[in-house]
Amino acid sequence: MKKFLVFLLILLASVSVGCGEKSPPNTVHSPDDVAGKVIGAITGSPSARLADDLGTVRLYNSGEDLLSGLLSGSVDCAIMEYTNAAILVEAAQGARILGDPLLEYELSFAVAKENAELKNAINSALGALSSNGMLDGIRDKYFGGKPYEYVPPENIAPHPGKLTLAVSPDDKPFSYINESGDYSGLNIQVAVAVCDQLGVELEIAEFETGELITSVWYGKANIALGWLPGDVLDRVNLSDPYASSSHVIIVRK
Repeated sequence: MKKFLVFLLILLASVSVGCGEKSPPNTVHSPDDVAGKVIGAITGSPSARLADDLGTVRLYNSGEDLLSGLLSGSVDCAIMEYTNAAILVEAAQGARILGDPLLEYELSFAVAKENAELKNAINSALGALSSNGMLDGIRDKYFGGKPYEYVPPENIAPHPGKLTLAVSPDDKPFSYINESGDYSGLNIQVAVAVCDQLGVELEIAEFETGELITSVWYGKANIALGWLPGDVLDRVNLSDPYASSSHVIIVRK
């Protein structure tokens, strides 16, 4: 009986050691600590581009894989858009978001350099959507999880033609395919609302995240939406911002 108890205690001890393996200690405590680190990011995301400028990037295909890599010590930290990061970390243990964002930025429309008329029309539509509260409602829905149902205006005369929107279909909460198989997200809804204000039809074309600006530059699409860093200004023009967001740093607790 004693031998059995000793064996049981050893077995339990070995199991507890295996289950008690801890993540490596965190070495990133502020945005100043990120430079030169091994940084995790989602493949094709704007965060991956930002991470590449700061250190050694390790790319992951999903937020869950990225979080696993962070907790195992494969990366020192991860960079992600705030809304997505908050959802990911809320459902996980052992990770947290640093209080200071790495980068705060504005979201705008990209239009072709030669199409100043379209840029001005979009700015006018955004102004109307801001004045009637629709833009706030759309932002609150996708950034704050608040209920909001967009209702198209009834007093806009239709115009011939259409605008083709370049989107990435897997960039929640900005653009994605919902459970009904329809395009959804902040950028989609803002583009729909702007086109309704202009009285034109919206057509959606899928591109990889890194191809959105070039699709407008080469005339494959009329507009693209999102975070558009300053180095794209030699290829496209930017509208007034319709929202703001941030890239944050996820670290081990």
